[in-house]
Amino acid sequence: MLVKIYPENPNQKELDKIVKILQDGGLIIYPTDTVYAIGCDAMNVRAVEEICRLKNINPAKSNLSIICYDLSNISEYAKVDNATFKTMKKNLPGAFTFILNTTSTLPKIYKNKKTVGIRVPDNNIIRELVHSLGNPILTTSIKDDDEVIEYTTDPELIYERYQDIVDVVIDGGFGGIEGSTVVDCTDGEPEIIRQGKGELIL
Repeated sequence: MLVKIYPENPNQKELDKIVKILQDGGLIIYPTDTVYAIGCDAMNVRAVEEICRLKNINPAKSNLSIICYDLSNISEYAKVDNATFKTMKKNLPGAFTFILNTTSTLPKIYKNKKTVGIRVPDNNIIRELVHSLGNPILTTSIKDDDEVIEYTTDPELIYERYQDIVDVVIDGGFGGIEGSTVVDCTDGEPEIIRQGKGELIL
């Protein structure tokens, strides 16, 4: 299913349909403030395992990232000290993934790795979806790090390629080609481990 949603004013009825799919363990592709990404309800272990399988991700060796609506309940999912929280507050919503130590709230598939990436994208569609779902959404870009090709930016081409793999592709307009800036905060001091679209403000 290809669903058109406008970022400026996401249609709640369409969001509610997608939330139901996520609650049932479905997979979706959606726009962010960087690239198009594939995701699921981050608390649904089966759906998380399915995405890891699709993307050839080994959860024990790779950083899994989740999208939160804002920072208000961040401490449910990750350990964050005051200095890190202030840095995140200055930069989010924005094109960043902050790597933090996990808490016991996340399913075991995350805790085996002990860290989790936190994203709060500057994109109303995915943030409102997270808000309506009431859970974070697992997120991983549909493109490979060394591959930027046209189908990953055009929602109709994304749909052509992924319609048999995911339940919904959200058309939120053309996507970008540059990933988020990844900031490791697991030792307290923020360290940029991948420079992407976001320019970190300290």
